[in-house]
Amino acid sequence: MRLFLTLALLTGFIFAALPLSARAQDKIPELPEALQILVDRGAQARYLGNKYGLDGWITVFQGQEQYYYVTPGGEGFLMGLLFDKDGQMVTVDQVRDLQAQSDGVLDFLAVDKSPEKLDEAMQETNKAFEYKTPAERMFADVQNSNWIKFGSDDAPVIYSFMDPQCPHCHDFMKDLRNDYIEKGLIQLRMIPVGFRDETLAQAAFLLAAPDAKTRWYAHLDGDTTALPATSNTNTQGIQKNLALMQAWKFNVTPMTIYRGKDGKVKIIRGRAESMNKIMADLPPAKGGIPQN
Repeated sequence: MRLFLTLALLTGFIFAALPLSARAQDKIPELPEALQILVDRGAQARYLGNKYGLDGWITVFQGQEQYYYVTPGGEGFLMGLLFDKDGQMVTVDQVRDLQAQSDGVLDFLAVDKSPEKLDEAMQETNKAFEYKTPAERMFADVQNSNWIKFGSDDAPVIYSFMDPQCPHCHDFMKDLRNDYIEKGLIQLRMIPVGFRDETLAQAAFLLAAPDAKTRWYAHLDGDTTALPATSNTNTQGIQKNLALMQAWKFNVTPMTIYRGKDGKVKIIRGRAESMNKIMADLPPAKGGIPQN
């Protein structure tokens, strides 16, 4: 069980509509755009009320709760815990009030308020906010896409959207295959997509195949039977990948995304001109595997 300074919400936390009494006491303001993005991605949000001129919100996303306070006028917002002038945690009281209004929908455990736990919880809270910029939001979406792994677990990672019938994808994969993937220098997480009925079915078959790597390599080598375009294959996973491409206006394949050693998210449209440049830009491999 993960210990938070404020409260630990039980797995399966479900939000219910605020009672009329709560709506009468506090007019619920609009969410800031950054928090609305979390809600659009599936987060659940509840209004905590206004304290000291700050509108408080609690969100739960991918099993993790966070607390936000919006400045008057909505020009800015803070993430973390609210304290009063005596050092008491206002956020805890707000959640208790929300729990009482929600007829037990919220459930939390007693918390340790020691200075050590304060520091631990604040560090965890600071690290938890993954969506600081559009690039970080995009990279998080890419990480959560449906992908197939090629290469060593210890190697630096790149992601690439590929269509089974895209010749540029084939060329890029051949660039990677023997000199980088099979030598353990890079891990490719291929995100299969399909823009026609045939390639959509092939991509779906590949994503579901237990021997995806073998079949993909056979397909690259000219085996026309390696990726059958069967009509009964569930394409939901590929549709998600296509929706991701559309959401971020990715309009070519291959489309390659990775995090450079400087911490910035990088995008390469089409076949990379130089794998050596990419390798030089990637962070060091785990375990000290050489990159050249």
